[in-house]
Amino acid sequence: MEYTVLNNGLKCPLVGIGTFMLAPADAENSVREALKMGYRLIDTANAYVNERAVGRGMKESGVDRGEIFLSTKLWPSEYENENAVDETLERLGTDYVDLLYIHQPAGNWLAGYRLLEKAYKEGKAKSIGISNFEGRFIEELQTKREIALQFIQVEAHPYFAQDELRKTLDRYGIRLMSWYPMGHGDSRLINEPVFTKLAEKYHKTNAQIILRWHVQMGFAVIPGSKNVDHIRDNLNIMDFALTEEEMAEIAELNRGERYYHRTDDQLAHFAGWRPQFETE
Repeated sequence: MEYTVLNNGLKCPLVGIGTFMLAPADAENSVREALKMGYRLIDTANAYVNERAVGRGMKESGVDRGEIFLSTKLWPSEYENENAVDETLERLGTDYVDLLYIHQPAGNWLAGYRLLEKAYKEGKAKSIGISNFEGRFIEELQTKREIALQFIQVEAHPYFAQDELRKTLDRYGIRLMSWYPMGHGDSRLINEPVFTKLAEKYHKTNAQIILRWHVQMGFAVIPGSKNVDHIRDNLNIMDFALTEEEMAEIAELNRGERYYHRTDDQLAHFAGWRPQFETE
């Protein structure tokens, strides 16, 4: 496994498994099998409504909790709930998470960040971050925060390499964790000739080449899957490295094209929506 070192000295694996859109039974199975294969980064969220299942998968894997880097996110409707962190930990079956995000810049997000800072001080979160904060939101946070954040989770892939955002992240020493790492499964991206060429050279799949690009960009990447074979393939990218010339060739694909476009109306909806958390 390859790691990145955060601005507070904590080490985070660069390849993990995401659980977005996974039903509880699938999340439990995927997390358990991924950890058995050697994964050590697991990502979930209040809004995914599978935190209990993730916790079960972790326990069933037999992997010591101290070896796992566990990431989750508070949803906007939880930002003013003073018990949100403890309730999240209870669902996960753990007394701390390695990374705790606020999920969207919606509602009273500053109150949400204060919950993160409190959790960090109490040792309930070993690192903290923001998800889907870009532009004015991240700059505003820097003027109001007490404790520096370690991570941001945003859409990133070879069509959208987050050039402008990365300038800000570099200034503050913030690491990037990418979602939609395959461009939301867009066959145009996955089947770009450069990836096909490199897949043939390295005896890998196009998807593995793209994931390797993420790692060499310094991004933590969290592809999700309920297919055990795909989960295994996604981790099998540590035995080769793309050259500088090949990374430069991939960089030419960057067109500033994102797949997810969030609106202010959506942010207002996020603030009012409450996840129906699992009861067991």
